[in-house]
Amino acid sequence: MKYSGVLILLILVHSALWAQKTFTVDASKVGTEIQPDMYGVFFEDINFGADGGLYAELIKNRSFEFDQPFVGWTPFGDVKVMDEEPCFDRNPHYVRLNEKGLRRGTGLENVGFTGIGFKQNNTYRFSFYARSIDGAEKKFRIELISDNNTIGKENLLVSGSDWKKYECTVKAGETALKGKIRLVLETSGEVDLDHISMFPTETWKNRENGLRKDLVEALYDLNPGVFRFPGGCIIEGNTLETRYQWKNSVGPVENRPLNENRWNYTFKHRFFPDYYQTYGLGFYEFFLLSEDLGAEPLPVVSCGLACQYESTECVAVGDLQPYIDDAVDLIEFANGPADSKWGKVRAEMGHPEPFHLKYIAIGNEQWGEGYVERLIPFMEAIQKKYPEIKIIGTAGPAPDGENFDYLWPKMKELKVDLVDEHYYRSPEWFLENAERYDSYDRNGPKVFAGEYAAHPKSRDNNVAGAIAEAAFMTGLERNADVVHLATYAPLFAHFDAWQWKPDMIWFDNLNVVRTPNYYVHQMYAQNVGTNVLSITSDGDIISGKDGLYASSCIDANTLEIIVKVVNASAEIQTIDISLQGLKGTIQDNQVLVSCLHSNVPEAVNTLEAPNNIIPTNTFINTNKNNFQLKALGNAFYICKLKIQP
Repeated sequence: MKYSGVLILLILVHSALWAQKTFTVDASKVGTEIQPDMYGVFFEDINFGADGGLYAELIKNRSFEFDQPFVGWTPFGDVKVMDEEPCFDRNPHYVRLNEKGLRRGTGLENVGFTGIGFKQNNTYRFSFYARSIDGAEKKFRIELISDNNTIGKENLLVSGSDWKKYECTVKAGETALKGKIRLVLETSGEVDLDHISMFPTETWKNRENGLRKDLVEALYDLNPGVFRFPGGCIIEGNTLETRYQWKNSVGPVENRPLNENRWNYTFKHRFFPDYYQTYGLGFYEFFLLSEDLGAEPLPVVSCGLACQYESTECVAVGDLQPYIDDAVDLIEFANGPADSKWGKVRAEMGHPEPFHLKYIAIGNEQWGEGYVERLIPFMEAIQKKYPEIKIIGTAGPAPDGENFDYLWPKMKELKVDLVDEHYYRSPEWFLENAERYDSYDRNGPKVFAGEYAAHPKSRDNNVAGAIAEAAFMTGLERNADVVHLATYAPLFAHFDAWQWKPDMIWFDNLNVVRTPNYYVHQMYAQNVGTNVLSITSDGDIISGKDGLYASSCIDANTLEIIVKVVNASAEIQTIDISLQGLKGTIQDNQVLVSCLHSNVPEAVNTLEAPNNIIPTNTFINTNKNNFQLKALGNAFYICKLKIQP
């Protein structure tokens, strides 16, 4: 058989291309320090991430403060909205029920957020504030409903003409994904009700104004080093009036005023007019969650600019003082002594000790001269009173272009501590930009990769996007002297009520799905290391040749060397990994290898198959200071070995 010269050349090129590779880790020289809080999470109330998601409240519009006060509710009988002599001055609406003895009865049903999830044999803490108009005792029947059948029932007795809180615990007899709750006034007469609320008794750490346990567990398992909150674009608001104001989110939960969520109408094809913020999940709860997760809190505050994509509304620089005061007061709320004005508010909420805040971001992803001139007075005020706080500025909404090129020199000139960069780009962009930070100025501000996600054409959380992110993150680790923080975005999305995708964690009323992107981030966050180690192939960094990417680090505390390898190609590639300058031996002559892989780049995790793509662990043996990795295509590897001195 004869072969043409061209075909022989192609065969030789292909053989050379996929020939066995050698990666060399230089363990003799400990490199730059990696920040312990390098990899974290960013929370924004989008996709029903707070009310209807992380915040465990099951009742929608519990205080009747939506623009249409019966949204979420179906009243029956004589029920009307009132605001005279309210229970709460900042949430003045309540309902008056008048039972006249008719057979249909008088009461309310609430459908929650796309239904209410009940689990069989679980209990639910139901409460409301009530007053009997004539002071006489009135009886309420509280029912958990599934498919119009009662699956749980309790009674509450109300008496007295003054507002008081009443509560009971209701047990679910069945599991329901989309249930509802029904309140029936069984005694003739009039009763006023406000702040009608129901939580699972089992929340994260069993707190009464608590968080959904399974969602927090997903965050906890990420081992986040930093927690950025509460946005994102909700910080800006589509108008300044609808911006997130942290002072409205603290104090008694019943009296935190409602805010319209800017994501309810931003995307006309994903329109949710019932999307509001009750602020039940507020800044105190965010700080508390940061503490629970062992993550550094990183709050973002408004700089006086509404969302520049949708508005030109802004506060004149000379009128910024209330906004600057909000930022300075926030630091006092987090760190001030319990007898200071805002430290006292924190203490009265149950946390006399400070939260030890060290970061604050001014603005989200603003751009232009208007942002810079507003940032300056914020910096002056914060640095004067709290010089230890690290201030984060922004490079705008994109990783390149006119706004980016304008803002970075300005951030250097102002000497912000970190610059927040955002990139929502294709998987190909992430693969092509793994060397992005190799040439950054080592003496300028540090980088906070505050919002990033690979966006496949389908916008699904698939393997191709996750592997591209893993490849890009090798460049973050390699340049840990420049990149100090990184957080994927957005964090949460409800399967039945999302506005944006992809997202790291998906959920419905009862279930949680962790995406391949989640597992990539988890693998990095659980294997941070303390210092970078050099890893090369033929003397060059490993960043895209033949679809391979790699970084390496050492954990000086545990004496572990961690090698991260990404094979973004579709081919199996054999890699010899050599550790040079090793001061000691590899314990047990074994390497723990964790792998995230699929032969199908479009593969995703679903409600029906939540574990379709998950990391797997195995051990491989070493040969002295070398080991061989057969890297599957579309795969991300963590290779961890312990050094015996």
